[in-house]
Amino acid sequence: MRALCWNGVNELSVETVDDPMLLNPHDVIVKVGLTTTCGSDLHFIDGYLPGMRAGDVFGHEFMGEVVDAGREVTDTRVGDRVVVPSFIACNRCWYCQHDLTSLCETTNPNAELQQPILGFPTGGIYGYTHPFGGYQGSHAEYIRVPFGDANCFAIPDDVTDEQALFLSDAVPTGYMGADFCEIDAGDTVAVWGAGGVGLMAARSALLRGAERVIIVDRMPERLSLAAKLGAETVDYTAVDSVQETLREATGGRGPDACIEAVGMEGHGTGLQQLYDRTMQLLRLQTDRATALRQAILACRKGGIVAVLGVYGLTDKFPMGVVTNKGLTVKTAQQHGHRYIRQCFDYVQQGDLDPSVLITHDLPLEDGVRAYDMFKNKHDGCIRVVLRP
Repeated sequence: MRALCWNGVNELSVETVDDPMLLNPHDVIVKVGLTTTCGSDLHFIDGYLPGMRAGDVFGHEFMGEVVDAGREVTDTRVGDRVVVPSFIACNRCWYCQHDLTSLCETTNPNAELQQPILGFPTGGIYGYTHPFGGYQGSHAEYIRVPFGDANCFAIPDDVTDEQALFLSDAVPTGYMGADFCEIDAGDTVAVWGAGGVGLMAARSALLRGAERVIIVDRMPERLSLAAKLGAETVDYTAVDSVQETLREATGGRGPDACIEAVGMEGHGTGLQQLYDRTMQLLRLQTDRATALRQAILACRKGGIVAVLGVYGLTDKFPMGVVTNKGLTVKTAQQHGHRYIRQCFDYVQQGDLDPSVLITHDLPLEDGVRAYDMFKNKHDGCIRVVLRP
């Protein structure tokens, strides 16, 4: 089969690789219908997350059709049109039973690579470094899905492939951020980052009852889409201080909750951005954490900061601000299995259309160009859909 492979830092290629096979009786094989670029991929493409090996197939956000199933698969059937969350759950361990599926204790066969760093391993994820399981990813014609009954969600007939695709990752991740915010009527929520996850977090916050959502970014096409989804916008390159802008917008108090949806390769302005960029280039930190610091500083006293971006080692983390302002920080890799059915309901009711994220639609053979466009934000790119 054809697949998009990682071969080194900023070295990608579309190659012919072996088809996946059923390895366990609970596996299914999915013929990938749609898969998409994700900002989380850029962290290992750029060399800030270790653990990739030359020839690895990457990609973790996808939907498709079940074409084969192991003998222990009972609920998922060949021919089903399904969406699959990016993290792999077993639905049997303590964490899965408590809806903390990205922390599954069963699905990471390389737990020993994570334990020295994290203390405990996470669940596995498709196409996302060997410490996260070493699974082959979704930028391919076919993919093996372990625990098929736990991880394949049948797509309702009235939901399109393009809408269902983002319920694999961007939608439930954003929705989880809004859930973390414990939104009450009248609340103002600020969101950093108007990429796929940030936009879905903004829309989810409104669906969960926020009176106002303010989204912070610098790209005109992203800010324009945020406004169409019902958010107010702040172009951080056009204001002297994001923190002061948000204070003024909230009567001096600050947002009730802040959602950080940028991650370790964030952009900013001024001396802090120069410092972060220098430290990152010298490998003295992995993160340019401008957005995370701003969210902590901007949030009102006693508020909640939800962190959805991927981070590694952050210098100058303002822990004193967190303590003295009485902030609650909530973060996780997405527990998509908890939220996916609720998100389907929103799509079916017409309250949420994730397909608005798609700006480019290309064949898998153009995967290298897709990631160049996505990484460098050429041609107004927000998300590229790849069709194997």
